[in-house]
Amino acid sequence: MPELPEVETVVRGLRPHLEGRKLVRVLQRRPDLRFPLPKNFAARLEGRRVLSIDRRAKYILVRLDGEETLLCHLGMSGRLVLGRPNGVPLDAHDHVVFETEAGTEIRFNDARRFGVMDLVASDGLAAHKLLCDLGPEPLGNRFDGKSLATSLEGRRTPIKAALLDQKVVAGLGNIYVCEALFYAGLSPRRQAYTVQGGRAERLAWAVRDVLRRAIDAGGSSLRDYVQADGELGYFQHQWAVYDCEGGACPGCDCDRRKRGGIRRLVQSGRSTFYCPTRQR
Repeated sequence: MPELPEVETVVRGLRPHLEGRKLVRVLQRRPDLRFPLPKNFAARLEGRRVLSIDRRAKYILVRLDGEETLLCHLGMSGRLVLGRPNGVPLDAHDHVVFETEAGTEIRFNDARRFGVMDLVASDGLAAHKLLCDLGPEPLGNRFDGKSLATSLEGRRTPIKAALLDQKVVAGLGNIYVCEALFYAGLSPRRQAYTVQGGRAERLAWAVRDVLRRAIDAGGSSLRDYVQADGELGYFQHQWAVYDCEGGACPGCDCDRRKRGGIRRLVQSGRSTFYCPTRQR
């Protein structure tokens, strides 16, 4: 599933092509994605001008004139890909196609159909069922060591699971939680309530740092992920521990033959990668 840096990369890629542009044609090729698409979806979008595009957690928010916002989630395999009308023939999984007055085509391709699209009144966006319970943005001003420590107080669950709870921090996913815990020197097994004071400060810094570096690098190039302009991201070349089982972590001076290097364990059905020497 695309994580926060991948979604932010898509948002930045779409802005030059959508902001200020009118949607002159919208093609809806099926009635639903993960949920049914809104009634008269295409007709309600055609003729609308895009005012701005931003992100909340892993959701893309396309703000339109007429005080409505197109809310989009890429799901597990969704892609928003740029092109030109009458160019490459439509793929079977191109479910929604947008065309702007400038002649740009944006296709929403989603093989697994776990993506989401909805039209929401802009002034009611914060109360939408998919957004109302989200925690602070990890790159926003409300997120720091003190706020993180407060959110973790009394939580008797592994810190890895706590960070994946979108009510604690919005938008974090499996890859970047593994990376942040490594740079903060915290074991994924550590109980969340013990991450206070200096530990919380280190972890908040690590979360922000790894996300910023991933965004700068263009997002992680997973099998189903493509940037808006069709180019793959490449942050996976900078991963310290994720998907590196048996390898040496950056700066490692332990004997891998004795300790086995980076280890993998399964937590809540997801793979966790960590260095048992450096993370406590």
